[in-house]
Amino acid sequence: MPSLRTALLQSSGRPGSVSGSLAALDAAAGRAAAAGAGLLVCPEMFLTGYAIGDDVGRLAEPADGPGARAVAAIAARHGIAVVYGYPERDGDRVFNAAQVVGPDGARIANYRKTHLFGPFERAHFSPGDRPVVQAELGGLRLGLLICYDVEFPENVRAHALAGTDLLLVPTAQMHPFEFVAESVVPVRAFENQMYVAYVNRAGQEGEFEFVGLSCLAGPDGATRARAGRGEELLLGEVDPALLSASRKANPYLLDRRPGLYTSLN
Repeated sequence: MPSLRTALLQSSGRPGSVSGSLAALDAAAGRAAAAGAGLLVCPEMFLTGYAIGDDVGRLAEPADGPGARAVAAIAARHGIAVVYGYPERDGDRVFNAAQVVGPDGARIANYRKTHLFGPFERAHFSPGDRPVVQAELGGLRLGLLICYDVEFPENVRAHALAGTDLLLVPTAQMHPFEFVAESVVPVRAFENQMYVAYVNRAGQEGEFEFVGLSCLAGPDGATRARAGRGEELLLGEVDPALLSASRKANPYLLDRRPGLYTSLN
């Protein structure tokens, strides 16, 4: 099975302007596809911006809304799968969500953030209740989490047990939590024997300072690609052969004793 070249778009898009963010996505998708990428991953709340306050309710849309249709058109035009964050409206509730669109423009997965961070998110979003959402792409099993979710080891272990090969984590990581991108994410990849694509926003946005440092971490714990602090399109390889070899060499998942852990709830 060939490697999946994966593009990580470290960008805050155009906060408050869905059309501006879509234009930025279109340009990035073109560059990523031209570089041979089969997947482009965008940050948390990319479509609308993160620090949009009460505009969350106004800009939220259904999973099949106009923003989703525009992203689908971009994916199909460039022949590349796209993962993007957005505020999802479902009736009276709004979720911090991420959606996967295939290279043909078909929507193939939608995930709602299960662990909300800080007063802003708790005031504007409902928490999701599905811990594992997956999709298939190029023979790999993709999984979805959003930002704070990856900091809970149970979340990532649930994906490992469900067979996730590449965990996609759209993120809005702020100062002073750089250690999550630098240390936690590579450890999560190693202890769960998967690739993790952690894709952050960049720069100042309202009261939030996003730190960049997006990365693609491998199952061997190595950081395969790392961004700086500014806007950047980062490319990395998700290699099924390395994944298979690492899983054979690392006994973590085989040596688990689940019967001992039932009291930890």
